[in-house]
Amino acid sequence: MKIAALALLVAMVSGFITSHVMGGQGVWAWVRAFCEAATVGALADWFAVVALFRRPMGLPIPHTAIIPSNKDRIGDNLAVFVRDHFLDPDTLMEKLRVFDPAARLSRWLIRPKQAHALSEGARRVALQTLDLLDDQAVRGVIQEFVVKNLRRWDAAGTVGEVLGLLTRDGRHQELLDAAMERLGGYLGEDDVKQRASALLVKFAKKEWPRIIAAVDVIKSVDGIADNLADRLALALVQEVRDVLSEPDHPVRRDYEAWVLDYIQRLQTDPALSAQVEDLKQRAIDHPKVQEYVQGLWDDIHAALRRDLSDEGSALSRHLESALLALGRKLGEDPGLRDAINNHVIGSARRLTGRLRIGVTEHISRTVKNWDERHLVDELELSVGRDLQYIRFNGTLVGGLIGVLLHAVVLLVNR
Repeated sequence: MKIAALALLVAMVSGFITSHVMGGQGVWAWVRAFCEAATVGALADWFAVVALFRRPMGLPIPHTAIIPSNKDRIGDNLAVFVRDHFLDPDTLMEKLRVFDPAARLSRWLIRPKQAHALSEGARRVALQTLDLLDDQAVRGVIQEFVVKNLRRWDAAGTVGEVLGLLTRDGRHQELLDAAMERLGGYLGEDDVKQRASALLVKFAKKEWPRIIAAVDVIKSVDGIADNLADRLALALVQEVRDVLSEPDHPVRRDYEAWVLDYIQRLQTDPALSAQVEDLKQRAIDHPKVQEYVQGLWDDIHAALRRDLSDEGSALSRHLESALLALGRKLGEDPGLRDAINNHVIGSARRLTGRLRIGVTEHISRTVKNWDERHLVDELELSVGRDLQYIRFNGTLVGGLIGVLLHAVVLLVNR
């Protein structure tokens, strides 16, 4: 295009010279007028086009090489233009509001194919992530996290709160009833009676050997012990029945007082709290507990790998079901859609505010860092053809103006 514009200028100069050589009369006068004005127009537009990008013929003419000389200002103005016209928060939020992200998400999720593809993608990513994890590091992090939180845990306070919850509405009395019923049934069993009888005989022979020897001559000690065991079991069973049948039985009152006192002490007694804390610390430091905590990640890792390696992964199915349910819920619940849209728009507004600053600085800094020659070349490649057409038009328009002026001169001379 430059060569074509230059060739047209050369043609105009050649026509101008030729018309002078031919005397400049008649037709040649018109040719001279056209070529003379066209040459001036072509040179003027050549100067204007070249002055945008560089100094014409290298001469330090003022207000030339406009683009390289104003590169920093161009970068700042371009950045501000992009910021104000492309990253204006109100304009972007209005477009986002019309876009209705929640409704579009609902229409996308309710299609089983899309939900399945998303859950499958998540399954594959999760499986690959498992391979990238450093098992030793994760194991150490889990152990540190669990042990650290266990050491900070107020065990006595928690036990007191749990027991307080369990004793609410007389639940601890139900526990006592169940224990008493089990005890009554246990005492009534024949093998328990036999063990009690044997224990009584053993104790009596150890403590009163002579008396037992004398009694054994008259009557069997084993028989006496069996009878005593039966009586003891019967008495204990009757006592258990009394406790179960009497809401205000002394055993119940003592049990109630002991439980409430123990709960109170757990929350207020420093000595008891220290005992519970010591038990907790010893349990945490026990090698078996440490080994169990360290093995947590191995168990979790193995379970996750088994499930995620299967195309029918339970986690994947649950995720797919959840996505479908979310899609249906979004389609049926306008309030939920409005809440999601408001959240998205609010987040986008905050993000846009940060992006405006970052993008503006990035554009300005990038343009300022460009090499001047590189900037000129890029712009010339982008708009150079149109600029050369300016030279063509300047040549032709100049020539037509020359012909017009020649005609005016002829009319005036007549």
